[in-house]
Amino acid sequence: MKPIERQAQILEYLQQNGHTSVETLIAHFNTTGTTIRKDLTRLQQGCAVIRTYGGVMLNRDEGDQPIDKKTLINIDRKKRIAARAATLISEGDSLICDAGSTVLQMVPHLAKFNSITVMTNSLSIVVELNEFDNDQVILMPGGTYRRTSASFHGSLAESAFSHFSFDKLFIGADGVDMNAGVTTFNEVFAVSQAMCHAAKEIVLLVDSSKFGRRSPNVVCSLSRVDALITDNNIPQDTLTQLKEKGIEVIVVGDE
Repeated sequence: MKPIERQAQILEYLQQNGHTSVETLIAHFNTTGTTIRKDLTRLQQGCAVIRTYGGVMLNRDEGDQPIDKKTLINIDRKKRIAARAATLISEGDSLICDAGSTVLQMVPHLAKFNSITVMTNSLSIVVELNEFDNDQVILMPGGTYRRTSASFHGSLAESAFSHFSFDKLFIGADGVDMNAGVTTFNEVFAVSQAMCHAAKEIVLLVDSSKFGRRSPNVVCSLSRVDALITDNNIPQDTLTQLKEKGIEVIVVGDE
């Protein structure tokens, strides 16, 4: 197994099991202590985990994690969710894509569309879209560049979205709370709010670990969400509550 693959699995294990001893990880992954400690050092350098005496835990302050490390968390679920989200797109659609790690996984599936318009504050998404051989229209809002998320924020970015109207917004979240709504750790969340105002339809992409978590900043209420795509580990009571709010919930299974 390649180090990056094992590190992604370590993040998923911590997501599911919480604080874990190093010895438990060694046994679970059937490898050496040296290998696991090197993995944990690399993950700690990327702010993905917090080391404790004899153990490790996931860094819940995901808003400060670099996008490349954040993408590794629950990567298989994110890819399945993103693939399903892309099926909601038709030729000629105008789209907003936020800078979240799940939305980023949609980009490979956009290559087949020739006449869509995509506006995003994510530099990573723009770079990938630019590699496609098609006639897609790509729009960027400008603003202040934020290195951790590889995205643009600030009043200039917020203002740019106010000049357009789009068919769909694909957006992620750090937490989904039944009362607070769609929430994020990111303190520069006003651009996400501007995206919501500019879209006719909001599609929320979140893996099941985000439910029941309330991050400090509210992007929008659940009443603004038209469709939500998640994985099949979503709690049944959460699924019921979301449907009662009139949200179309799409659950993707394991491959």
